[in-house]
Parts: sequence; C-alpha cells; structure tokens
Amino acid sequence: MRTGIRIHGLDAPRFAPGKHSAWIAAALLGLAPLAASSAAAPDAPGQIDPATSSAMVELVPLQPVAEPAAPVIEDAPAPSAPQEAIVGRGSASYYAAKFDGRRTASGERFDNGAMTAAHRTLPFGTLVRVTNLANGRSVVVRINDRGPFTAGRMIDVSRAAASELGLVARGHGMVELAVIAD
Repeated sequence: MRTGIRIHGLDAPRFAPGKHSAWIAAALLGLAPLAASSAAAPDAPGQIDPATSSAMVELVPLQPVAEPAAPVIEDAPAPSAPQEAIVGRGSASYYAAKFDGRRTASGERFDNGAMTAAHRTLPFGTLVRVTNLANGRSVVVRINDRGPFTAGRMIDVSRAAASELGLVARGHGMVELAVIAD
C-alpha cells in the first residue's frame, strides 16, 4: 500500500502526550533534517521553533496508480544484427569490363564477379547496402576503390552487384546507400 504524508498545522492535536512528540514523530519518519534546517536560524522572522511546534505528521493512504505498460519496441533489430546508417540517395552505375583485373585504389585487383564498389569518401573495407529504388532489390558491397568520376553519380558497383540490383539493362539507376556497422 502506498502512503503519502499529510502535515497538520499548529492547531493539530498532539500526536502523543509530552513536549517533544512532534520531534519524535518527525525523527521516526525521516523528517528531522527538515526541522533541523529551520532550527538553524531561530532569529529569522516568521520562523517557528520546531521544539515548541505542535505540528503532527499523519500517513495517508494514496490511491493505487496503474502500472505503466512496458514500452513496445517495434522492428528493433536483434542485438547481434548489424546496424545500418543511411548515407544518402543518388545515381549508381557499374564498372565496364575493361577494368576487370586492374588495380583498385585500395591496391587489390578489381574482380567484376565480386560484390565490390567504388565510393568517393567512404573508407576502404566499409560494407554498404545498396538498394535499387525502382525495384527494391538490394545487395551488400565492400568499398575497395575510389570513384565514380562521372558527374552526378554516387557509387560504382561491380557487374555482379549491378546484375543483382537490376541495373545492367539501363546501365545506371537511383539507389539508396546504407553503411552497415558491425
């Protein structure tokens, strides 16, 4: 049962016979520090001497409060699932066949059959989910090169990634990029 505290003023009946019954009740209820703070300045105008006060403390039952329901977390990823942060939306294209086998900016050889991509600023090795906005298909690629160097393009993906995304026929498309944080 929850209880509240109701304090009656000077005209309240005494708690128990005796001069210090209010002090005893306050001490038992943990209110003594409140009384001590007013006793520290007895000369202040309007202050009542707690030793002579006939105030009484009474415990009053309070109405029960409904327990709040636990918050529902919808679509929260599992703790072991990687988190994704959306980088932005823009145009994507894919590498031409002539780049297959050449060195990338990271130093590794480009493989058109691997799930890799080029981005201007993301660090090498960053995993990025690329989602085709036209059809909803997505792939995860690893950044291993710099580019694209065509104006208006946000990312260049390998031919294997472009095939999965459905970009090969047009050669480019609007995509959304999300960095995957492990």
